[in-house]
Amino acid sequence: MNIDTLSPQELAALIARANKRKKLLAKRKPAAQTKAAVAKLLKSAGWTFEELYGKSGGSSVPAAAKKPRKAAAKRSAGKVPPKYRNPANEKETWTGRGRPPRWLAGELAAGRKLEEFLIQK
Repeated sequence: MNIDTLSPQELAALIARANKRKKLLAKRKPAAQTKAAVAKLLKSAGWTFEELYGKSGGSSVPAAAKKPRKAAAKRSAGKVPPKYRNPANEKETWTGRGRPPRWLAGELAAGRKLEEFLIQK
């Protein structure tokens, strides 16, 4: 945030927000004190922090138990023969994969059926 470009009103509003945030943070207890209180509560219930949350506090599964992910192997899609042909222009074809070409979308919107454009073998 560049405070050099702020107007006096915007700067005053920012200072007020910063002071409000500062007061809120001052009311908080220190993290170590809160952690000790949580540990005491867990101990009285018969638990440890590690049993509930794991060593890092995240996943409950130990890091050694997790299997490393293998990179997904990219497969080559290869060349696919066309399945549909435009009767008005024999050079325009479509494999049936992905979005239909404009010529086919227009024909389908006009009420024709996809089967009418199948290439007969």
